[in-house]
Amino acid sequence: MILKSMFQRKWILTTLLAFLGAALCIRLGIWQLDRLDQRRTFNAHYLSMLELSPLDLNADTSSDLITMEYRAVIVRGTYDFANQVALLNYYNEGVYGYHLLTPLLLADTSTSFSAGGRAVLVDRGWIPADGNATPEGWSRYEEAAPAEVQGVMRLGVTKVPFGGQSDPPFAEGQTRLDFWNFANLERIGQQIPYPILPVYIQPTVDPADTEPPIPSAPEIEITEGPHMGYALQWFFFASLLLVGYPFYLRKQEQA
Repeated sequence: MILKSMFQRKWILTTLLAFLGAALCIRLGIWQLDRLDQRRTFNAHYLSMLELSPLDLNADTSSDLITMEYRAVIVRGTYDFANQVALLNYYNEGVYGYHLLTPLLLADTSTSFSAGGRAVLVDRGWIPADGNATPEGWSRYEEAAPAEVQGVMRLGVTKVPFGGQSDPPFAEGQTRLDFWNFANLERIGQQIPYPILPVYIQPTVDPADTEPPIPSAPEIEITEGPHMGYALQWFFFASLLLVGYPFYLRKQEQA
């Protein structure tokens, strides 16, 4: 009886809206469960990388580095300041600035690398925007060679985050960009005259380091977040529509 009433002419639109609302709530609940699964996968990966000993990039030439994000590394080499770039939109204690992303030419300690050498980009850290609008101003942050860097491996950005602005393509005749919105390693590598590794290095943060460039690292929370709670809420809303709507309709028919 109630099922027949739900599809009467005067109730059909309301019924369809209730079903669509319930379907949307269920889909949002499943989405939150997917987010929870992604969070758990990330947590497991991150913790597994913490358990591994630091990887010596100078000695290791076979590991699949893109599967090892957040693994500790140590690398030795010489900075190539002529090919460094700056990442936009970074702040340090409220002061706007950039991060210097500098190629480190790896010292060959184990094997012969391909022609042109091999390098890894290093996020050397924050510099103030004031006085650094052109690469000429960055020379004050050059470090003595050779260098040894300890930190963690990070993957570059391949997909622009929601609301972000993608980096512009090269204009006709243009061979490089000095400023980038994101660490897109594939694109940045196109303007560097030698091969670079598919990861970049985020140096270990020293709280006592107050002289630019100042390295920084994101805070990683190993939690499951609110996703399970959100999923249960959406499923509850769906049940309210699926169970509550027929109850409401019966009351209306009896009135």
